[in-house]
Amino acid sequence: MSAPTGTTAHRARWGMVIDLDRCTACQACVVACQAENNIPNSNPHTAQGGRNIHWMEMIPFVEGEYPHTEMRLLPRPCMHCDNPPCIKVCPVGATQLSSEGIVGQINARCIGCRYCTTACPYTVKSFNWFKPQWPEVMERYLNPDVSVRFNGVVEKCTLCHHRLQKARDLAAYEGRPLQPGDYTPACVQTCPAEAMVFGDLANPRSAVAVLSRSKRAFRLLDELGTEPKVTYLREGV
Repeated sequence: MSAPTGTTAHRARWGMVIDLDRCTACQACVVACQAENNIPNSNPHTAQGGRNIHWMEMIPFVEGEYPHTEMRLLPRPCMHCDNPPCIKVCPVGATQLSSEGIVGQINARCIGCRYCTTACPYTVKSFNWFKPQWPEVMERYLNPDVSVRFNGVVEKCTLCHHRLQKARDLAAYEGRPLQPGDYTPACVQTCPAEAMVFGDLANPRSAVAVLSRSKRAFRLLDELGTEPKVTYLREGV
């Protein structure tokens, strides 16, 4: 999409802020992600063997020091790192970092070696162990904008990249630049507590950029140097 006359092209850097003070751990984001991205559901038998697939999960963590500890739940999508270790180990280039900071997965290239799942310190990748199947009634509700992955590939959160493509095409059709709010992942759109904020980190005035600089802000395993673009806001600070 070309920039308006008299301006320079702006390259976005998509990121997310999750406010743990607002999050109620209702898992609406998990369900929205499953439905939006045609993620197959595991049956109880395969789930017990650890062969379930989630692109967004609620993970438990302990806050405080014993005996004054509390159990919390933390929404965990892909961190979409600026320095992603998963890309460095993929022998076939199936994992890619886009110019706008989205770490995507090219399913047709993936050979299922799972080096990326081992390299990812956030364990946000799932290996598709089984051929996806849905009850016949559910097949009518699959999202036509997202491919149904075959078995033997690695799956991961893409920040609903297909929504970005649709928003970009619509903006180009209307002859205007992409506007804030044109592109929102399903998890962010669905959150009833508005705990998740998404936007362009390259725009210092955007809500997501301002919140990422908050005194409450922290990033998971930031000391590893992966430079994640998902920021959390601490509770009660």
